[in-house]
Amino acid sequence: MNDDLIARQGDLAIGPGTTVTLHFSIHLANGEEVDTTRRGKPARFRVGDGNLGPGFEAALFGLRAGDDERLWITPEQGFGLRKNENIRTIRRADFPNTADLEPGMMMAFDAAGGELPGVVRTVGEDTVEVDFNHPLAGRGLTFDVTILRVEA
Repeated sequence: MNDDLIARQGDLAIGPGTTVTLHFSIHLANGEEVDTTRRGKPARFRVGDGNLGPGFEAALFGLRAGDDERLWITPEQGFGLRKNENIRTIRRADFPNTADLEPGMMMAFDAAGGELPGVVRTVGEDTVEVDFNHPLAGRGLTFDVTILRVEA
């Protein structure tokens, strides 16, 4: 590879179609860390491949290798707003082990196209209320990133 190409790659900004290698951590507004790569291998993705949500990707646009930023991600940019229609009441008899059910328990449910995670909110005598919203829906997040490499 010639020196001109190496220099151009080092100056390349994150945008559509680029491949990015980065370390990141995601924090709630109170500072609690909910995900990170900083204690392991960096993440690598191609912008638009679906590995990173579009709001997170868009927040990275324009950053270059060597940039270290703390970015605020709104609920709309991150995991969306909470939707009441994603909270469902299911007959308790439809669960295989009703004795094990307790609020806060995360379960996988069969859905068209695969499994859908849900969190048990309440357990009644005949029904169970399950929240199918993403656990981070409705929350603003700090996306702390260190861009290691940007490739065309």
